Parts: sequence; structure tokens; C-alpha cells
Amino acid sequence: MKYTIFTMLAIFGLTMASQAQQQSTDSLIGKKVVLDEVFVSAVRVTKESPVTFSNLTKEDIKPRNLGQDIPILMNFLPSVVTTSDAGAGVGYTGIRVRGSDATRVNVTINGIPYNDAESQGTFWVNMPDFASSTESLQLQRGVGTSTNGAGAFGASLNLLTDGYSEDAFAQISSSFGSFNTLRNNVKFSTGLMNDHIEISGRLSRITSDGYIDRARSDLDSYFLQGAYKDDNTLIKALLFGGHEITYQAWYGIDRATLETDRKFNPSGIYTDENGNTQFYENEVDNYKQDHFQLLWNEQLSNYWSTNLAVHYTRGRGFFEQFREDDDFVTYGFEPLNVDGELVNTTDLIRRRWLDNDFYGTVFSANYKKDKLDFIVGGGWNTYKGDHFGEVIWARFASNSEYRDRYYDDNSTKTDFNMYTKANYKLNGKWSLYGDLQYRTVGYEANGEDTGLVDDTFNFFNPKAGVTFDLNRNNNFYFSYAVANREPNRNDYENGNPKPEKLNDFELGWRYIATTVQVNTNVYYMNYKDQLVLTGELNDVGAPLRANVGDSYRLGLEIDANIQLGDKFRVTPNIAISTNKNQDFVFQRDGVLQDLGNTNIAFSPGFIAGNMFTYSPKPELQLILLSKFVGEQYMGNIDSEGSILDAYSQTDFNVQYELKCNGFLDSIVFSGLVNNIFDAEFESNGYFFTFDDDFSNPGTIMTVEGAGFYPQAGINFLLGASINF
Repeated sequence: MKYTIFTMLAIFGLTMASQAQQQSTDSLIGKKVVLDEVFVSAVRVTKESPVTFSNLTKEDIKPRNLGQDIPILMNFLPSVVTTSDAGAGVGYTGIRVRGSDATRVNVTINGIPYNDAESQGTFWVNMPDFASSTESLQLQRGVGTSTNGAGAFGASLNLLTDGYSEDAFAQISSSFGSFNTLRNNVKFSTGLMNDHIEISGRLSRITSDGYIDRARSDLDSYFLQGAYKDDNTLIKALLFGGHEITYQAWYGIDRATLETDRKFNPSGIYTDENGNTQFYENEVDNYKQDHFQLLWNEQLSNYWSTNLAVHYTRGRGFFEQFREDDDFVTYGFEPLNVDGELVNTTDLIRRRWLDNDFYGTVFSANYKKDKLDFIVGGGWNTYKGDHFGEVIWARFASNSEYRDRYYDDNSTKTDFNMYTKANYKLNGKWSLYGDLQYRTVGYEANGEDTGLVDDTFNFFNPKAGVTFDLNRNNNFYFSYAVANREPNRNDYENGNPKPEKLNDFELGWRYIATTVQVNTNVYYMNYKDQLVLTGELNDVGAPLRANVGDSYRLGLEIDANIQLGDKFRVTPNIAISTNKNQDFVFQRDGVLQDLGNTNIAFSPGFIAGNMFTYSPKPELQLILLSKFVGEQYMGNIDSEGSILDAYSQTDFNVQYELKCNGFLDSIVFSGLVNNIFDAEFESNGYFFTFDDDFSNPGTIMTVEGAGFYPQAGINFLLGASINF
């Protein structure tokens, strides 16, 4: 691990530290109108609510938006840890908040659930360059406010797509960088035609070889929006999606390989007939996803407004694998007699498919008058998924036909929720907050990995809080929130999982002045039957989880936005936490042992970040970004072999805007140097154990193993956007 002086200075300055709660401003590309973010008003909060949150706007994201995924762009928010399978932020990326992985971060786009309904994961690779169509995002840490989709067990992330533009514009953007990374996109807007109608869109293409061997990405995406507005109505129709082809890079490498060949990728490896090591060239993930949203906001009167949305998501794709000496029985093949020898294994190429549909509606009504802000809303959503596997080539195919399905499963999930929430001002200083949600979930599956599943869950999730405005600068809040959550598909691989419950307590202070903004909060998240990461992966690279009984997360978060004169700004943050499984039981060497309180997997006790911004001129911005993530365990038994070392990373970002006259409006140049001190680190990994009695029959020994995902050393991205 390498420490940098900039990282240590950032940490030293964190005694006051977070990101300011900023509001969206006019974009450089036409005049953007967001209408008070009406489509996410039911799931977003302001400082008047007793919820811990951070905002990012398009302007915050823009200097670093050069093709990397949204999680990477969020890397410097409080309590956030990000990772990239390919090592450079393009392709499969992940995010953890307060130690909770992406399956526990509830993501909505314009208030509509985005997490995969069945796995509960969030796959940003399916929407490459989506940051270029994002107006703003809000990250609520903890349970947050009631929202659509699965309950938030670590955080909620609410994205708002581009607002409509009053003025016509066009934009061409291109960026290139290390590992043959190339991004090109075009954006346009007609502006408001006849003062009512606007059509806008974006086309993007990103390619990259990745830092890891063969971890290439070939990504296409689109975004098309039609908007209608008058004095009381705003209607949007959106069609967006993407197609990703990525070479698989989710195997990681062991500690020995980490020392000798950090970029090694074991995916697709096999031995040919001459005994030479080869790599299958098409060991890829190939998936398409298309989203349709119809959003309707109506201002019924001075006090009442409504939101109604219908949505449909179509997903389909596969990942392809070369399998060496695979057993016939896996594919239903009959044994063969070849040259007098019985053959029951074969080399083959298989595809494992996922074909799914997700559709439904979300709705809300808002009454706002004087001291009362009241919202009632809900959602109904259905997911239907088909899982099946095909053999597209085999050295010995036995009695099979081309593309026979060797497994063919399906699943259905329904999700209905209703909620009411209100914020009532008692007087000029005190406000009360209440939020009640009822949610019912039905899940049916018949997979070989899940067994027969037919479960129904009914959850009641109350939330309450109080806010105290001491004066115009100081704001205090306290909240208590309950969240209940159903298991995901992968949880059924470990048996019959229980739903989990969270009691979340948040106590916070916000200080807001002209040049200084500080947010400080203490949280205590108490879990019952928490489904924690075990550290293991299943056969498709998905993290496995298991119920652990009682557990908790206790932490302090501080973040600040400090303006130092006209040209300097510093936005540091720090998170200190303890994350424990209570009375954890583990079977080691064939004996059940009580390990007492152990650390929850993938939950570092210390995370710090900082952004130091220097703007010598309005058109020039220089940013130094630092991140430090403390040591963490990749399993729950506090094994030394499961430790993921602490690491630090420092990036440098520059943006310069050249104003033009005439046909061109402006040209914006951007540059990003990641990991400028070339630190070697791993931001993610896995850990597993198994019992071995082969070396000494009759004696059971627990064997441990670990894998790691190395991240790139120093690398760069350069880009330019031409605005018309």
C-alpha cells in the first residue's frame, strides 16, 4: 500500500468534513428546466427531512465524465467504496455504501426501480455512458425515505434523467485514453417547439481493452426523450438502453499470482490437444437491455400535484464459456463408445441465457400547503425471467441436438407497495416527519440452484423523525426507520433463507453558511437475520450471502464543502465505523465454534475522501481527488487470509472551456489522470473455505482460499465536447 502526501493532508483536514447539499443549476448546454425535480419528488429529500444524504449534479459529474461508469463517478462521496472488474472503471463496476453491496442499495431512475428484481443487483454495464443523460442524483445513506423496489439496507440512489431544454442545441463528445479506451457520443435537443414540445436524445459508443488481460468492453447505448409541457402539465416519454459485450473478468487471481502477474485473467483458459495453454477468444458476456418510461406530472391546484408513471424493461442475453472435460451428465448426454473406450466427458462451448421482462406502474400525489407537506404513493411491478442453457458446440455431442436446452427454468416476482409520508412544521424551528409503507412480495422459481420456491412476504416499514432548525445556519435531525427485505435468487442456493430486518437510527447536524457547509451524522444500524456477504462467489461470479442472526453497523460520517476565497474549494469527507456479527458461529475443522463478535465482510472501518478544486479563471478548473479505504475482511471469520489491504488513490482532473462566437457555442476540454502515484492496490476480492479430509482420512481440516481484483496503476483519459 502506498500513501501519498495529498491523501494524508486530506485525512488531516477531515476534522470538519462532506459534499454540499447543492441544487441543480442551468446547464452549459441550453437552459435546463427540471421543474423542481417533480418526477423524483416522492423519493428525494431536502435538509428539512431527517435523512442523511448527498447530492451530485450534472455540473459536479461533468469534468470527470469521460466514459467511466456512474459508481466510479460517485467514488468520492462519503462511505462509498467502488470497484471495477476490468480495473479501469469501464465494463462491470460495483459500489458499496456503509459496507453494504450493490444488492442492498436501492436504485431508482425517475422514481422507477432499476435493481434487477430477482438478483437485486445493479448492472451499470447495461447502460453505458448513462451519466451523460443524468441531470442529478441523490444518495441517501441508511434506510432513507420510502421508495419503490426492494428495501434499502445500506443506501438509496435516486437518479433524475435530463430535464427538457428550452433552447435547441447539439453536442459532439469524444474521449480516449489508456488501455485503448475510446468513447464517442452525440447529443441533441430541438428546444421547446411551439412552447410545448421538445425532443432530445443521445447515442454513445465506448470501447476499452481494460487493465486486466482480455477484459475488453464493447458498449453501445442510446437515450431518446420526448417532452410536453404547459403551465400545469409535464409529460415525458423515454426510451433508453444499451448493449454490452464484455470479456469475462470476474474470476480474480490468487495471492501468488498477484505478486507475479497482476493483470492475469484465468477466464477462458484451457489446454489444447498439444498440451499448450490457450484462451477461448469469445468468453464473453453479451446482454441487451431496453427501458421504456412514460412519466406524467400534473399540477391540479396550488396545493395538489400528482405523478403517474408506467414502465417496461426488456432484457435478454447470455454469457459464453469454453468448458474443458465437462461431464456428460451435466448436459443430459448419454455415454459414448469411441474406438472401444467409454467417453463420458467432452470439451464444449455453452451459453447460459437470461431472458426477462419487467413492467409496472408507480404513482404519487402530493399535498403541500403552509406547514404540511404530505405524499401518498405506491407501486406495482412484475418480473418474469427465463433462465436456460444451450450447448452450441461439443467435441462429443452424444445424443444432443444443436442448442438443446440442458436446463430451462423460469421465475416470477410481483411487488406491490403503498406508502404515506408527511413533514409537518410545528413552528419556525421544529418539524416532524412520518413515513409508513406496506409492501408485499411474491416470488416463484424452479431453478436447479434454487429448488422449488413459492414464497410470499408481507412487510410493514415505519419511519419517523424530527428536525430542529436552531437558526438559519444550524439544522439538527434524528430519525428511526425500519426496513424489511426479502432474499434474492442467489440466497436460495444456500438453503431456505429468512427475510432480514433493519432498525436504523440516524442523528445528524448540518451547518450551512456562505462559504462553509458541514454535515455530520452518527448512525446505528441494527440487523436481524442480515444476509451478509460470505465472501464466496457462485458459478456465475455473483456474491453469495447468508443469514447471520444479530449484527450491527455503528458509524460517524462527516463531510464538508469549504470555499477558500474566490479560487479554492475543498470538499473532504470521512467515515469511521465498526461493523460486527454478534455471536458468530462457524464450523472449523469439523467442529462448530462460537467466534464471538466478528467483523462483517467487506466493511472497512475507515474511509476518507477529498476534492481540492482550484479555479484561477471561470473557464478553468483543476481538481485533485484523494481516496483512502481502510483494511477490510472479505469473510466473516476474521481470518488473516481474508484481509483486503488498505489502499489509497489520488486522481487529477482538469477542465477548460473555450467560448466561441458564431456557429460554435463552446468547446470544453477535459483531462483525467487516475492513480497519479501509480499505487498498486486491490479494491475487491473473494474468500472461501472448504473441508478437506483427503490428505489424512478421518481428519477434517478447513482449507481457506482468497482471490483479488487488481486495479490499474496510473492511467489517463482525455476528452473534448463541442457544443453547437
